[in-house]
Amino acid sequence: MGWTDERVELLKKLWQEGLSASQIAKQLGGVTRNAVIGKVHRLGLSGRATPSKPARTVFKAPRPARPVSAPSAPRRLAEPNSLAVQPTPVRYVDEAPGTATVLTLAAHMCKWPIGDPSLDTFTFCGRGADGGPYCHEHAQVAYQPAQAKKKSSAAELARSLRRYI
Repeated sequence: MGWTDERVELLKKLWQEGLSASQIAKQLGGVTRNAVIGKVHRLGLSGRATPSKPARTVFKAPRPARPVSAPSAPRRLAEPNSLAVQPTPVRYVDEAPGTATVLTLAAHMCKWPIGDPSLDTFTFCGRGADGGPYCHEHAQVAYQPAQAKKKSSAAELARSLRRYI
């Protein structure tokens, strides 16, 4: 649909009223928002009576402050024996220079690095690997068993819930 004189006058009027390009396109019908913007630009319509603004939001009253609860009784610390997590002892593996280098390392050899990689004496363990990348001794060091999760008592659950209430 072309720009007739009536449509151009209606476009100018709606633009001066502060309607957006998409609102004008809907009222005119048969044109897109971009067509309205292009026509406004070609006509040199720059100023508006009132700029297009979204509707103002309704004022919201601020939330009331949370009531301050009375100080509770001093918290009792749990017994040290119940909180202590028994660390898994680290098994020491003698790190004598390995038998494999980067060039001699094969698929079923232990790939545990021994030494500083920036030195010429750097090697890999090189023993037979047990279905993984490491031999049995190095796999025990590399793969620590999962720590058992601590069971929460009712008192601990109530204490953690109080933080969020």
